[in-house]
Amino acid sequence: MVRHFLDIHRLSAEDLRAILDDAHARKKSRQGWPKGRVDADAPARDRVLAMVFEKNSTRTRFSFDAAIRQLGGSAIIANAADMQLGRGEPVEDTAKVLSRMVDAVMIRANDHEDVERFARVSSVPVVNALTDRSHPCQILADLLTIEEHRGPVKGKTIAWVGDGNNVCHSFMHAAPKLGFTLNVACPAEYHPDLRDLAKGGDHVHLTSDPREAVRGADVVVTDTWVSMGDQDYEDRLAAFEAYGVDDALMDEAAEDAVFLHCLPAHRGEEVSDAVIDGPRSLVWDEAENRIHAQKAVLAWCFEAF
Repeated sequence: MVRHFLDIHRLSAEDLRAILDDAHARKKSRQGWPKGRVDADAPARDRVLAMVFEKNSTRTRFSFDAAIRQLGGSAIIANAADMQLGRGEPVEDTAKVLSRMVDAVMIRANDHEDVERFARVSSVPVVNALTDRSHPCQILADLLTIEEHRGPVKGKTIAWVGDGNNVCHSFMHAAPKLGFTLNVACPAEYHPDLRDLAKGGDHVHLTSDPREAVRGADVVVTDTWVSMGDQDYEDRLAAFEAYGVDDALMDEAAEDAVFLHCLPAHRGEEVSDAVIDGPRSLVWDEAENRIHAQKAVLAWCFEAF
């Protein structure tokens, strides 16, 4: 069976824990190394990763390119517009072709179903690097960051404030796997998809009150209110006006609570300068940890552990 990394809810709790543990170990083993040095075990030696982008990217592009290099492999990067995908070639045909040319495929896509279709016929691992439905690689980086600074995530309370979007969905997928509580605060009209909410079970609590969600939380997380492709900018700004994370909201959380944001941030909207640049913010560690988390994902796909 090919090991695809498509959604956290598809993983066993044991595999999710193993991926996080591998990410911790790989990061620790590289302390003080130059960014281009290959890991000692080089689990991707002689392997090629195709990186396919339908959406623009900074962190995903740089982190996956750095990840495959540090694992000993190489990358081929293409925008969908540069490929026959942009001219209407069926997703399945592209998947069959790339399976003959590379050892794994990372896709940052508009439509989650396209990634599912790709994986169904691909004979090499496929990694979901973001879709409209989920963002599992980001959540691994977030969990890695939390555990670095606050210890095991099991038993902790994470508060999500803002849009019930793809990143929120992946947090909900992870909650029952790792045993943390997720409080989600969002306006009723921008709630998470109910199918994804159900995957969180008793570990996820939904409210429209950001202070209720944040009260006593160990971690506060937010994201942009307007994602790529959203056409209702003014409506969203009005709906989310009370959901900005500022010092007053952070003060509702636990005394040692930390703040996360997957970036890019719209300062003055979903987060204040004082919070994102303040002592409780871990956003820069979080961004770096995309590399280490994705290295562990790729190593798992290549059955290195």
